[in-house]
Amino acid sequence: MKSLVKILFFVIFVNILYAQSQRVPLSKSSDFLSIPKAQKFIDMMVKEEGFEREYLETVFRNSFKDEKTLKRYSGRYKAGTTSATWISYKKHLLNKRLVKKARKFKKKYYKTLKKAEQIYDVDINYIVAFIAVESKFGKYTGKYRVIDSLSTLAFYKNRMQKYFYHELKELFLLARDENKDIFSMYGSFAGAMGVVQQMPSIQRRYGVDFNNDGIKDPWNFKDAIGSIANFLHKNGWEKGKVIAVKSNFRGKNFKKLYCSYKSKYNISKLKKLGIKATKFFPYKKAYLLKLRYKNYQEIWLGGKNFGVITKYNHSTNYGMGIYFLANMI
Repeated sequence: MKSLVKILFFVIFVNILYAQSQRVPLSKSSDFLSIPKAQKFIDMMVKEEGFEREYLETVFRNSFKDEKTLKRYSGRYKAGTTSATWISYKKHLLNKRLVKKARKFKKKYYKTLKKAEQIYDVDINYIVAFIAVESKFGKYTGKYRVIDSLSTLAFYKNRMQKYFYHELKELFLLARDENKDIFSMYGSFAGAMGVVQQMPSIQRRYGVDFNNDGIKDPWNFKDAIGSIANFLHKNGWEKGKVIAVKSNFRGKNFKKLYCSYKSKYNISKLKKLGIKATKFFPYKKAYLLKLRYKNYQEIWLGGKNFGVITKYNHSTNYGMGIYFLANMI
């Protein structure tokens, strides 16, 4: 009997050590319940969404403030903290190793990808590119408890607090929808989950059970394939259409117009300023995109599908990374 007890305690001890090794060390105490904004959140979830107050208080009592994540979003924005430069994207994504993995993944999941293509009318290579960029095919899905990250960013002042407050609400709704333990959900420091790093609101809106096992699982490759295809489809993806075309500009410093994934201009206006597409571009308007290299800049024209890509991640570099990688695949 004593031997059995010793074995039992040993197993429990090992499990505790394993659990501790899997999570990112955080503050010892959150003290979320002392924050007026947290109390307001609890009141709202009880009144509007029907949650039990005791449950919500228990969750926040056992959640932790993530100081490192908070620093990423506090103070003045610094490039490289929550986004990467184009040179960084190019270096880490557009390489032979990742393209080889992408082609291998495409071959392994070809039937599922083809199914998604037929149902959602999207391009296979772009589905694969999303999974490559977001998690390197499941290698990097995050070790942060999502409840810790989103609670910290929702209740403490930062430049995206309103957004994270909404995502915290979506996290609770997602956990309830899917009957999941909210403490078991791990992701990035910003709360993105699974192999395509979906925020709770994206998972709730676009997540699908593509392998028909009764679960919408963002960590399952087949479900992720269906989910990203569903996202692209519902946001207006046009299969086979032009994504982006390089312009004739290559120089030191383009200042004629503001360039961004949000900046759209008439082609006629661009031509008057000397900006022309180097290949066929079928649209009357284009997103004006700037890629910064070490000694020069390139200007690209983005089509409708480019706008769809950047709805997933609001970044020109991200959109161009997806575009180039899909073409390399």
